[in-house]
Amino acid sequence: MAEPGPGPGPDGTQDEEPGKEEAAPAPKKRRLAGGERYVPPPRKLSTGVSFGAEHFAETSYYFEGGLRKVRPYYFDFRTYCKGRWVGRSLLHVFGTEFRAQPLDFYRAAARAGRLRLNEEPVRDLHIVLKNNDFLRNTVHRHEPPVTAQPLRILAEDEEVVVVDKPSSLPVHPCGRFRHNTVIFILGKEHGLTELHTLHRLDRMTSGVLMFAKTAAVSKRIDEQVRERQLEKEYVCRVVGEFPEHEVVCEEPILVVSYKVGVCRVDPKGKPCKTIFQRLSYNGKTSVVKCLPRTGRTHQIRVHLQYLGHPIVNDPIYNMEAWGPDRGKGGKIGKTDEELLKALVEEHRSKQSLEILGISEEDLGSGGENKDCGDSGDRTKAAEADPINGNSCPAEDVKDPERDAKNPQRDEKDPERNVIAACPPNSDTNLEALEKDKELGSCGNQDGQTGQKGWDEKDPLCVECRMSRRDPSPKELVMFLHALRYKGAGFEYCSSMPEWAMDDWEE
Repeated sequence: MAEPGPGPGPDGTQDEEPGKEEAAPAPKKRRLAGGERYVPPPRKLSTGVSFGAEHFAETSYYFEGGLRKVRPYYFDFRTYCKGRWVGRSLLHVFGTEFRAQPLDFYRAAARAGRLRLNEEPVRDLHIVLKNNDFLRNTVHRHEPPVTAQPLRILAEDEEVVVVDKPSSLPVHPCGRFRHNTVIFILGKEHGLTELHTLHRLDRMTSGVLMFAKTAAVSKRIDEQVRERQLEKEYVCRVVGEFPEHEVVCEEPILVVSYKVGVCRVDPKGKPCKTIFQRLSYNGKTSVVKCLPRTGRTHQIRVHLQYLGHPIVNDPIYNMEAWGPDRGKGGKIGKTDEELLKALVEEHRSKQSLEILGISEEDLGSGGENKDCGDSGDRTKAAEADPINGNSCPAEDVKDPERDAKNPQRDEKDPERNVIAACPPNSDTNLEALEKDKELGSCGNQDGQTGQKGWDEKDPLCVECRMSRRDPSPKELVMFLHALRYKGAGFEYCSSMPEWAMDDWEE
């Protein structure tokens, strides 16, 4: 389960200090009927944007085979009781909404002291939930590897930090990623915290990524976004001989699945516009400059697919699942459900689901998690919940039209942050829990989780006993790069990637 993101407290006010929890005034306790369970009042949650030293210390990195890896660690997922859960038992909620695990898993987790209700160990899963109940679930967390390419800082002053993001690295915590993200690497390795995201990039997209150091700077640049004063330039390598003349694509784009992160051209989609200009052609593939005029999910990738020139190594839009023409002209010949199934099966056959940022367990958990993956209109990422950071980047999806219509879009909606509060396990040796009396101490009474778990096997965690194929560094690179980001009074550029050079050989 995820904790609701930072936001106003129950009285509508905001905390003054980021990263702090302020105790609510002690209410007058009403008399409880015989056997009635008392629920403490909700705590006011911080609106602070930063992750701190306690978060960075949860675990550490190591490098192997050209990959940056995270040592497994214990972590708390937390949430207040959702309105639809009130009056239902914990067992019923787990059985209907968190089906990635069998009910025996949750029973074993409770016996191990991993499930807590209002900071008290859950002894009976038949307990009926009440409004303001606070749930905590301690899990053994494994993160997917990312490329070991360094995160280079292109520029830094008192107002902004600009980096050259490697492919495969999420901007901020989302889904299975937390420490293997730009935000955590900047904090852990460069001492840069309390950053405000100004625009976003897909996990698989590399290039210029800009953060503001203060809310005032963030607001100023947001205004430039709304006034359409920002220019973004990308470069990519696509299949075939792209036309020499300028090509403008204005096909509307619809999100097919937030969980898998798939979009397509559809008349019911959102209007958008991309301008393309070929830079070179080597007889097999073309290097193309891309100028998006809107910021829809996967806009550049979907428009290139529609034009019949998908990005050479796009793990979504250049797949056989789209049909013999690979989606050219919007011709797919499948329903959305059939398309998603075909995409998943194609990656499953190649043992490459990790490249999509999902696992078998994610697919089996049920429900669309709009806060994870590489798609969807996101909130400002660096301002996500410092507890579990349940927000994720899309391909520069800051959209002035959407922002103008919904200026409060960055306020957190606790009802959105619902994710499976259990590690991705199956076939668990539940009896082992009875033999391990120390498991209940994975997190302490204050919810501090982290380093314990680096070098130990967890009896509830099947990932500890699984052998997953690591992606190769080559698989973690997609040929789409944010080359330039320009606004009123600033312009930042990165170097042209190696794969975009004229003398590059496939």
